[in-house]
Amino acid sequence: MANIKSAVKRAKQSEASRLRNRSVKSSVLSARKKVLAAIGAGNKEEAQKIYSAYTSTLDKAAKKGVIAKNNASRKKSRIAVSIAKMA
Repeated sequence: MANIKSAVKRAKQSEASRLRNRSVKSSVLSARKKVLAAIGAGNKEEAQKIYSAYTSTLDKAAKKGVIAKNNASRKKSRIAVSIAKMA
């Protein structure tokens, strides 16, 4: 454990941000699983509806700096392509 006051504070801040980031990443993964489940079931209308919620979650994560903007864009693009390929 750190002895210097500023290092103690920084450790507390890092821990708080780590937990916050983990929560946001978890919500992104949950949303992704829902979209992939809808795609796997072959339900295009439901997949599109869930996809809009997924993109919102990704954009919020990118805005908060949890994931990179290009990372979010790439994930949205790949899911959009898989939805477009559905019959």
